[in-house]
Amino acid sequence: MKICYSFLSFFMLMTIGFSQSKQKEMPLLDNGVSEALAHFRKQQISIVTYGLSFEIPEQKQQDIVSNLILNLDLSDLSKPLYLDFKEKSSNIKSVEANGKNTPIVHENGHIVIPTQVLTLGKNTIAISFIAGNLSLNRNDDFLYTLLVPDRASTLFPCFDQPDLKATYKLSLTVPKDWSVLAGADVKEKAEKGNFTAYIFEESNKMSTYLFSFVAGKFKSITENPGLEMTMLYRENNPEKIQVSTDTIFKLHQQSLDFLEKYTNYKFPFQKLDFASIPFFQYGGMEHVGAIQYKESTLFLDNSATDSEKLDRAKLIAHETSHMWFGDLVTMKWFDDVWMKEVFANFMADKIMNPIFPKVNHNLQFLTAHYANAYAEDRSLGTHPIKQNLSNLKDAGSLYGAIIYNKAPIMMRQLEASMGEAAFQKGIEKYIKKYANDNADWNNLVEILDAETPMDLQKWSKVWVNKSGRAIFTNKVEYDAQNRIKKFEILQNAEDKSNNIWPQIFQIGLVYSDHVKAVNVNIKDKNLLLKEVIGFEKPLSIIYNYNGFGYGVFPLDGNTIESVLSLKDEVARASTYINIYENALIGNVAPIKAFDCFLKGIQQEQNELVLKIIANQTSSVFWKFLTKKQQTKVKKQLEDILYERLQTALPGNIKKTLFNLFSSVAYSDSAKAKLYQIWNKEIVIPNLKLNEDDYTNIAMNLAIFKHEKADEILNITKASITNTDKQRRFEFLLPSLSKDESVRNAFIESLKDDKNREKESWVAVGLSNVYHPLRQESAQKYIRFSLDLVEEIQRTGDIFFPKDWLNNTVGKYSSKFAFDEVQRFLKENPNFSPILKRKLLQATDGLYRAQNIKKETE
Repeated sequence: MKICYSFLSFFMLMTIGFSQSKQKEMPLLDNGVSEALAHFRKQQISIVTYGLSFEIPEQKQQDIVSNLILNLDLSDLSKPLYLDFKEKSSNIKSVEANGKNTPIVHENGHIVIPTQVLTLGKNTIAISFIAGNLSLNRNDDFLYTLLVPDRASTLFPCFDQPDLKATYKLSLTVPKDWSVLAGADVKEKAEKGNFTAYIFEESNKMSTYLFSFVAGKFKSITENPGLEMTMLYRENNPEKIQVSTDTIFKLHQQSLDFLEKYTNYKFPFQKLDFASIPFFQYGGMEHVGAIQYKESTLFLDNSATDSEKLDRAKLIAHETSHMWFGDLVTMKWFDDVWMKEVFANFMADKIMNPIFPKVNHNLQFLTAHYANAYAEDRSLGTHPIKQNLSNLKDAGSLYGAIIYNKAPIMMRQLEASMGEAAFQKGIEKYIKKYANDNADWNNLVEILDAETPMDLQKWSKVWVNKSGRAIFTNKVEYDAQNRIKKFEILQNAEDKSNNIWPQIFQIGLVYSDHVKAVNVNIKDKNLLLKEVIGFEKPLSIIYNYNGFGYGVFPLDGNTIESVLSLKDEVARASTYINIYENALIGNVAPIKAFDCFLKGIQQEQNELVLKIIANQTSSVFWKFLTKKQQTKVKKQLEDILYERLQTALPGNIKKTLFNLFSSVAYSDSAKAKLYQIWNKEIVIPNLKLNEDDYTNIAMNLAIFKHEKADEILNITKASITNTDKQRRFEFLLPSLSKDESVRNAFIESLKDDKNREKESWVAVGLSNVYHPLRQESAQKYIRFSLDLVEEIQRTGDIFFPKDWLNNTVGKYSSKFAFDEVQRFLKENPNFSPILKRKLLQATDGLYRAQNIKKETE
């Protein structure tokens, strides 16, 4: 705690009253924002406006001198006013309340303004401070704020909780050759020597995590596809700029048009601008009026596959959807953060239908969500969609595949159960009622409940408030004429609980000349499917034929063989996923699943289905096959991939095949071919590779110990034309070194949080060091990576702890790594439960590999 004594006499007058109440107030002064503090401030504070000014210097090491003029109304003076500022006390230079200098009281990340200087009604607080750097993402020639979920208070003093929405009056002073972007339009601009001062209009109301600005050496372009929009970007590849720019603007407008029509609510903010950020931590962030995107996702060239174009469109639709779902209507507390993400993903999937009319959107939904949802939900670290949250300092831990991927699956089941029209009508009412306000899941359920005879409270109890998934089994009996006499479907919770997931899906009865798709609506533990009684015995039974169901489904004796002949691409994709999930729970031998996937690679013509097969092939090969099995099938896998690359195939299919080939081509013969492709001695017809692809090939060749690895890396470094990408490659070079001591030094350098600032770079570097071919040399650093993870959570952004774990211990399948994790947990009984959950998610494959490989051997 820091107290300035320049106004000691004033302070002494209020000390007695403050100290008498201090013990009673202490629970509100916990680190972070507790529920108790949030609830008190919600009824104490209203009509908030932040007047913020930041003076950005030319050098990123220099302090950012800042000022806050906070206007607000107070209705309760029973306790002081607490502002959140999670920075050093020395960063606070002065505090004034209603024109009176006030001693600085800064405790547990909160600035305390005593009641004696406050009044009921209107108040003005003025604070001079040095802005915190933790979430400013300062680079040599650009910076951007990223304040989700509770990082606004690391930048400036504020009420860092989502249900205290405010308007912002922002001023920025930046080097004169820098551009700026914020949540409102520029009102005034003035040159000040080597700097330019910008004053912005007052913004719309928003939560603190949605406040943002971008400043730096960016290029700018403005287009008007319906609504005028401006984009800042740093991409310098002429082809990518030419091919992508108009499409980026058009996709925003198409998303906006759809959302206005679906919600029956006009675009709710002053503007829809966006910035393209090199190596941004996430795909995007939905800041009001100033969306931020990862540059590599937005700017594509002519080598881009259909899948990459679809991913870009979905990302833009996702962030634009947030303007309604999250920005206009915001959760009351971050335990409902999943609500904004589920709607953003769910709406993005809907928006894709008119934009990509040739794409099978049920297939797109399946490939986008199911594998990621299962990866976390099958693990010991799974959790419900809605999680408990007692303090906002832990809000970052709530993010993951359950809210991004399982929640949209849940919402699609809900829409299917209610009916599309009733569901949409409920959403219209929800947006209208809670516009510019906050709402929780119960508020939405209450509205949807009025549109359906379903008992939504009961339905959501398991889908939203319980974790896990169903394991389905069946009992099928045939009569003497080989007709179905009894068909029973049963479900049990994978975690052995009594949970039952009511859901809708199809089964496909496969005959020689057709497939009979039968609807299933299972509401209890078991279901007798009377509709199929009397049907001829099928050649095979395909469960979850339409990809709507959620869980692990039975495989009859012919399913693995019949998947190759299924004409329905959703059914094929769903079955491939189901085969993989059955392999992980021990129902199918990994080598048998691998053989099935190899056959699929040889004949699959759909890019989205092929992508599933390729990902699962790689996973099984590296993690679940024994060394002996890997050695046996390695050349077969390489040869199949390379041979198919020589055939006449669409470019997007070839790119998917090549990406898998490049990641497994470590035999001498395959490595030689990969080198010739990198060196452009071999050109594969209709395979379009760009600079980024050649960089990735070079990195793989280094990891595969190509004899010319050093030369390859040096040539690659010299050939990179983008400055930001050059810096990234230079950062990664030590992780690619053939010298183990250099790689060790790279890992140890990550103790210093300054070396972890570029989190996406760090994740790739870790992946290089902990690659399966290098794991034995890196295993001495498993414990290092585990010991550092709490520090990673404290200093990193929301996805970084899981990324860190995924790319370190999560890469392993060995007994040594398993024992290291067990030893770590045993020696750290007080290890953060939140991080333990992330660790168990990241090591699900490691845990399963112990049993799978033991049984194989």
